Amino acid sequence: MNFNITLNSLTIAVKDMDRAINFYENFFNETLNVKNEIFNVFNLNGFEFCLFDNEKAFESVSYGTNCLPSFEVNDINLIESKLNKLNAQITFPLTQINNKLVLNFEDSEGNVIEVYSKLNFK
Repeated sequence: MNFNITLNSLTIAVKDMDRAINFYENFFNETLNVKNEIFNVFNLNGFEFCLFDNEKAFESVSYGTNCLPSFEVNDINLIESKLNKLNAQITFPLTQINNKLVLNFEDSEGNVIEVYSKLNFK
């Protein structure tokens, strides 16, 4: 049986929705597209990055260990500077891995997020 799969969204659990919204609005330089008490959505070029308040939905989760979202950025140094301004803890320092510069950080809710930029070799 053949089928196609398209990944079009990612949901992370948050402990404090207002704090998480503030963090990600500043990180993405975007405002929410869908906002409510339990589930909030950022539309990032057609991909939905969602914040979920599991406690208000009476659902149990393990924070920071459920997935590793990875964002490609065009300027890793600018992102690193922004993370410093947001007081985000760097959990994996800026490292070259193959043709990418990669770093991981902990968001305001304890989730680990990866950002990377591609190196241009000429």
